[in-house]
Amino acid sequence: MTRDPKSTRTGPPPADPSLAEQVGARAARKLKARRSGTPGVWFGLGMMGLIGWSVAMPMLLGAVLGLWLDQRYPGGHSWTLALLMAGLTLGCLNAWQWVSKEDRAMRDAQDEHDA
Repeated sequence: MTRDPKSTRTGPPPADPSLAEQVGARAARKLKARRSGTPGVWFGLGMMGLIGWSVAMPMLLGAVLGLWLDQRYPGGHSWTLALLMAGLTLGCLNAWQWVSKEDRAMRDAQDEHDA
């Protein structure tokens, strides 16, 4: 019977944390989990709605302003279409920025939890 070379240790054995430290760490994790809570289905649906509105509102405002400009100042190009596209672009950039900020916050929280 041969010994596995990976199981041999050099140096002193690692110090086990005391019972009080283990209980304290577990209690801290439990309190943090209670404070933060896990987001449920309604939270996810609410976030999708928020992102949808952040795209839809600039589009609608652009369309309304475009219609008003087309009625007041008729010309060779459509203000409605141009401002609708500008609203779509602005709304998508707004949603992208918001989602990336939330992603960064979740990663930071996860890194803090892992550390």
